[in-house]
Amino acid sequence: MSHLILAINPGSTSTKIGLFKDEVPVFTKTIEHDHAEIQKFPTISSQKDFRLGFVLEILEAEGINVQDLAGIVGIGGLLPPIETGGYRVTAKMVDILTNEVGIAAHASNLGAILAYLLVQRAGCQAFIYDAVSAGILPDVARMTGFPEIKRRSLSHTLNSRAQSIQYAKSINKGFDELNLIIAHIGGGVSLSVYEKGRLVDSVGDDLGPFSSERSGTAPLMEFVDFIFDNNMTKKDAQRRIRGGGGLKAHLGTASMKDAQDMIDAGNNHARLVVEAMCYGISKAVATMAVAIKGRCDAIILTGGITRSALVTGLITERVEFIAPVVIMPGEYELEALAAGCLRIITGQEKAKVLVGVDEEGIGVTE
Repeated sequence: MSHLILAINPGSTSTKIGLFKDEVPVFTKTIEHDHAEIQKFPTISSQKDFRLGFVLEILEAEGINVQDLAGIVGIGGLLPPIETGGYRVTAKMVDILTNEVGIAAHASNLGAILAYLLVQRAGCQAFIYDAVSAGILPDVARMTGFPEIKRRSLSHTLNSRAQSIQYAKSINKGFDELNLIIAHIGGGVSLSVYEKGRLVDSVGDDLGPFSSERSGTAPLMEFVDFIFDNNMTKKDAQRRIRGGGGLKAHLGTASMKDAQDMIDAGNNHARLVVEAMCYGISKAVATMAVAIKGRCDAIILTGGITRSALVTGLITERVEFIAPVVIMPGEYELEALAAGCLRIITGQEKAKVLVGVDEEGIGVTE
């Protein structure tokens, strides 16, 4: 018996949906939203009915009866830190996301909310899978030099963990048998390390190397001076960190293809910038090896920019002394959502339930 699964992945100005029969795609669609229209909404969660209307229109146009769905799965947003894997979407989770309890506002928060609204019509269950915030770090990894600030795991968990599971299958191993370091290289760069299937540390896009449009980490004293010397507001600084840094700041473009064209045309500065980005990613990979005491079975490079042979080559030559490097290009978020949902509804995996947030701001699961 096959299972019809709807996967939902909201972005800042788009909503991606995919219908799957088990893990086989029936169709995928990207709904582009007018930026000016999105800006009219006071909060992320207030966009829910606006976006839901587009999803329902596509399902109707494709002749899909929502009551035929076996499961609906949305991308997990910026929830409080929770464990990896699948969670059932409940009224409590929707309340946390709607009221942004200890979390950041992000379009991915709508994944669970839209799934919850749809199951009211469909009658099946709604889930999220491998939220961006998934992974509860050990206390030793959470601590910083500021008692008021704790590190938390924020990474491309969905694609990184899915690629890790796929890699384990390809070598006839269980994911829980391997120690893996994964670098997701796209508009943002994040790294994560799994010890026998458990995420034990990560580097988010504001904590490590710069990427195509994000600044990555920088010397703190100089950054403080930079903010005050330029009379920057909090939003100004945030936009510079995410969206105005990296290749975009250095080269005027966030496109790796454009950067490659510059290099091919003899632009030595462009070559240096790309090499510096890869150097930073390589150093971050090496720091992840510390979390597993150097016992690494493979390093996986994934994400859209790993289609660049220049990028993967520059990184591989610096990190292959740690472990074999495996290139798994691209981002398969809808596919990963559907696969996770399928494992839950077929009983291969049990969905957890988020019941609250503790005094440390960590999600309480049952």
